[in-house]
Amino acid sequence: MTTRTTTGTTVTTTATAAEAPRGARFLRVAVALQTLTIFLQAVSAGVLLSSSHGELLHGVGARVMYGASMLYVLAAVLAWRPGGGSPRPIAYASGFLVLASAQVVLGIAHVPSVHVPLGVLMFGLSVLVLARQNTGAAGGRGLSGGSGPERS
Repeated sequence: MTTRTTTGTTVTTTATAAEAPRGARFLRVAVALQTLTIFLQAVSAGVLLSSSHGELLHGVGARVMYGASMLYVLAAVLAWRPGGGSPRPIAYASGFLVLASAQVVLGIAHVPSVHVPLGVLMFGLSVLVLARQNTGAAGGRGLSGGSGPERS
């Protein structure tokens, strides 16, 4: 806990200086893991088309990708709460979890005409969020809700 007094006003912060970067770092790692698992799902979909082992690989990958989406939600909550960051990443992480749920349902139902384009969309959005977090381009207000430099 830090306390600072300026011109008669006392400001007390409950988060330590190390907690905010740690939460943001965990959020970046979670998004990177999600992006990687979605990419690997695309690779396993190609294997699915060319090998009898592809179905097992794609099924296991789906579970891992879904877990990575849940980890992203957890990381977004943890980055927001103790670090005092923006709650916006929670909405994006929840949106990814909804998309991942739709992917699982569409995959089980064997609807590739929607399943494949949705996977491409998810990968693109995940790369976008990852890029914005790593460059600080969001300025704390964009897709990542990251702690990039403030812009006027």
